[in-house]
Formats: sequence, structure tokens, C-alpha cells
Amino acid sequence: MNLSTIKKLGFGTMRLPLTDPNDPRSVDLAQFRQMVDLYLSRGFCYFDTAYPYHGEYSEDTVRQALVERYPRDSFVLADKMPILRVKAPEDYDRFFAEQLRRCGVSCFDVYLLHNLGRDRYPNAQRFGAFPFLQRLKAEGLVKSIGFSFHDDAETLDQILTDHPEVDVVQLQINYLDWNAAVAQSGRCYEVAVRHGKQVIVMEPVKGGILANLPAPAMKLFTDFYGASASSPASLAIRFAASLEHVKVVLSGMSTLEQATDNTAYMQDFAPLSDPERALTQRIEEALNRAIRVPCTGCRYCMEVCPQSIAIPDYFGLLNLHAVTGQKTNMYYQRYTMNHGKASECLQCGLCEKNCPQRIAIRDMLKEFSALYEGV
Repeated sequence: MNLSTIKKLGFGTMRLPLTDPNDPRSVDLAQFRQMVDLYLSRGFCYFDTAYPYHGEYSEDTVRQALVERYPRDSFVLADKMPILRVKAPEDYDRFFAEQLRRCGVSCFDVYLLHNLGRDRYPNAQRFGAFPFLQRLKAEGLVKSIGFSFHDDAETLDQILTDHPEVDVVQLQINYLDWNAAVAQSGRCYEVAVRHGKQVIVMEPVKGGILANLPAPAMKLFTDFYGASASSPASLAIRFAASLEHVKVVLSGMSTLEQATDNTAYMQDFAPLSDPERALTQRIEEALNRAIRVPCTGCRYCMEVCPQSIAIPDYFGLLNLHAVTGQKTNMYYQRYTMNHGKASECLQCGLCEKNCPQRIAIRDMLKEFSALYEGV
């Protein structure tokens, strides 16, 4: 199937319904089958899974709920190579064979390197990940190749410059992250478009945050739509789907009710109107009022830091936690690959003298260290 011709709502299988909330492998197969049936009956067809999802059980449940019950040409199936677990070139073939077996298919429509970033890229290069993808495509075992990505725009540009052979990039895109210093949704999207890649969107509702808005933001939403309001999730998913070069927007649906809601407003998809785009900006502003540090990202502080601490990046993570309550350890690990940790601050105060915003940087780094390092 051509990604350009299918309906834009994709079914992400990372947050499936559970019978035991403490056991990620306890997928409620009966409910999942109902969700699959509803989703396909409304004309959608794109399913996304990965090796580690649901305690390495997502691929098996996709086989049971989808592959064993529907013709292979009635759906698009995407899977991902767990590159973090690859320790030698031969591991690629071993994992891929296991994924085919788990899913019960002979090929994947879309196959991605999972969560490629600056920390994993060197080993992907070293072990031949991209030649492996090209071989799979040449042998007809996959139809489209690419990678999923959570990192900055500069890293994405480097990878796509090195590997123009990829077809697809899967990016975290939502209206809260569009201008964010951490996720850089907007900048990453622009890089992918500049390189001529098809874009698959993940985290359009930012792990549920944009589906369950805090009171001030929710008031903006209900005041705009009135009695005709759908769910806040609809605004977030339609924001991502309205981007010209986005082919599929994944929604990690966890209940039949969510599947019913998502497929209802995406069945006859209408791009956001200009007033709706303005609404997303107002909601973003309302959420960002909770920011902890008024950092503008000028990076003057880093010019004088003897420990090369990525102060603006760490403040971006601190602000993200203030707004969403979420910690993103993966980003912190990637930032510290080339920069000092927050706890390595010497308390010299040079950064504060160079900060145009007069931020109490040393105190804020202590707060960040307590949050992310337990120091």
C-alpha cells in the first residue's frame, strides 16, 4: 500500500488495554480484537509495533488480534529493530527473524531502526544497520525503510545527510513540542521535509498530556468549541495530521472508547482551520506559563562554563517537567554525552554573570540535579 493513499490515523500498539495494570504483558486480547475490528471497519489500516513494547509481547498480540484474523493485504504493518540490543552485526538477522515469527508475517511494510539518536548512531554505523535495511528492502522482506527518532534537529540532519537511502522518518510531533527546545518537533519536521522524507508522527498527544488538559487550557478548548466539542485529543491529532508531509499519525489507543473517538473524527479528516491553529498556540502558551526557568536558550552561559554544562538544555528539561510532570531521562543521557552533568557544576558563578535574564543558574542546576540525578 502507498502511504500517501491511506487514511492518516495509525494504530500504535505501545499502550494496549491491560487486564492487570501492573503487568505490561497482560494485554486484554478480547478488547484489543474489538478495537482492531472497529479501526479496520472504518477504513484505517496502519499498525505500528516494536520488539520491546508490552514486555516484548506487543508483536505477539498483533499477530493474534490482527494477522491471524485478516488478509495480509488489508493492513499496513510497521515494526522496529531494537538497535539498543544489537551487540554485533549478526544480531540484526536474529532479531529480524524473531520479529517475523512473532508477528506471523513474511514481510513488513515499514521497517525502522528504533529510537535512533546521537548515542545509538555510532553503533548503528559500526554494525552496518543501514546496509542491513537496504538488503532487507532488496530482498523484498520490507517495503519502506527508515528510523524513529527522539533527538535534536542537528543530529537528524546529520543522519539523513549520511543516509539519503531511507524512505521514512518517524518523529515526535505535537503542538506543545513544536517550538520546544527539547523535542524540537518543528525543526525536526523541517529537516525531514528538506531531505524529502515521508514523515510518520508519534506522540501527537504527548503521552496523553494533550488529551487531558489542565483546567486553564481546557477552558480555552471548551470555550472555542462549545457544546460541539470533541475530545482535546482530536485537536492534537488533527494538528499533526494537518502537516503537509505527514503520512500517518500514530495514536497509542488503550481502550475501545479511545478507538471509537479517534476513528470518528479522523474518518473524514479535515485539516485544522486558521482559528484552530491559533487555539493550539493559546493552549501551548497556557501550558508553558507553568515553566520553571525563564531561559531563552541564548547559550551565553555555556560560553564561560568551565565544565561545559548544557545549561539551557537542562533547563528545557526542567521546564518540561514543570509543564507536564514528566521526566525524560533519555534526553538527559544524550545531552551528557558531550557535556558535563548538572551535578558537576563548580558553583563558580561565571554563568550567572553572563546571563542576560539574570537567572539564578546555580540554584536551578541544584534543583535539576535533585530531580534527575537524586543529588
